[in-house]
Amino acid sequence: MAIIQQKLLFSWKDLQNDLYTLGDLERLQLVIETMPDAKLMKSLRSLRGKGRNDYPIEAMWNSMLAGIVYEHASIECLRRELSRNAQLREMCGFNPLLGATAVPSKSAYNRFLTNLLHHESLIKEMFDCLVKELILHFPDFGKNLAGDGKAIHSFGKPSKKIMEGDRRRENDADWGTKKYRGVNKEGKLWEKIKSWFGFRLHLIVDADAELPIAYEVTKASIGEQPVMKKLFSQLNETHPEIINRCQHAMLDKGYDSKAILCDLMNKYGIKPIIDIRNMWKDGEATKQLQIKKIQNVTYDYKGTLFCHCPETGKIKNMAYGGFEKKRESLKFLCPVLAYGIECTGASKCPIYKKSIRIPLKEDFRVFTAVARSSYKWKTLYNKRTSVERVNSRIDVSFGFERHYIRGLKKMKLRCGLALSVMLAMAVGRVRQKHPELIRSLVKTAM
Repeated sequence: MAIIQQKLLFSWKDLQNDLYTLGDLERLQLVIETMPDAKLMKSLRSLRGKGRNDYPIEAMWNSMLAGIVYEHASIECLRRELSRNAQLREMCGFNPLLGATAVPSKSAYNRFLTNLLHHESLIKEMFDCLVKELILHFPDFGKNLAGDGKAIHSFGKPSKKIMEGDRRRENDADWGTKKYRGVNKEGKLWEKIKSWFGFRLHLIVDADAELPIAYEVTKASIGEQPVMKKLFSQLNETHPEIINRCQHAMLDKGYDSKAILCDLMNKYGIKPIIDIRNMWKDGEATKQLQIKKIQNVTYDYKGTLFCHCPETGKIKNMAYGGFEKKRESLKFLCPVLAYGIECTGASKCPIYKKSIRIPLKEDFRVFTAVARSSYKWKTLYNKRTSVERVNSRIDVSFGFERHYIRGLKKMKLRCGLALSVMLAMAVGRVRQKHPELIRSLVKTAM
């Protein structure tokens, strides 16, 4: 935490307790006290060296955090708030005796931001340090993970000509697209293509706590699948304890690929809960199971098994019986055995009152460790909305819905700071013995 030690003749804190209350400033104090920024402050101080110290490094850093906490869209908006709010200036570490003249100039903030751009690795280190503390506090932190890619629009116009030194242009962003497909009520296929100019934030979050665990910022055109594979690989290096305790990873159908499914299941031992795309091009609704001596069992592209009565031809859903890890297979039960119904073709049915095992290798995309047709899969997949709620907080509470950020480096810095603030507030709530408030960015502990 960047705390400035200074003795003052007068301070807001010297007022009587009934007159002095932190109020909404409590949120900023929580972030300042929790943020593990010692290395960053040391590096920034060494970079300044013996130069002028009109605006202390710690005070400027704390004011940057204040701009994120209080949703200031620009540096000018932050400067105006600092000029009028003496309590905020003092909490950030500016000399209260100087009044509004203590607020750094626009050029001073620009220089400070330029220096911060060279410390992206330390920002990432701060983020990882906060994740590690949450791992220590919560034994189940990381048990269920959810991931997604988020579009971040740039409101700068695409540059036809790159001009060095012109910070108003957007020279790094590009166009990204995302396709949505489905079937309407009439059974007709539909397709919708969403495109945007800007960047893409790739996130892995804890699906229960709704807090970020890993992130990456890229141009909008960079695909989601390779970056997600990279994030899990980095997570395995930086936080192996999360990979070890993780049981399920929830992703949408944009990540439906054999490579990701194999990585999660075989490399990390994580059960993938990924929605599937219908890749069957032959138009068939079902396919016959390729197991010897079983000719009356079929399955659809979502892994639901159907038993066909040899006598009447009636079709019944088979019951899911669980995953057998040693055999790497799914167990399904005969409808008669599972539901107690009658079967007129019992004498001709090879699976009458029996169970069958479907190896995952039968079709690795269709048959996953948690059967797609089970209630458990649907319950777990519903947790994927946790990453969407985190994305919503990034837009609404941290100002990414309408921003003035230009360039990939600045976007990486801004995203890293916003996510670190989110984690710092969560860690601060835990230290205050208020774990029920770890998701809240607004509420204060009473």
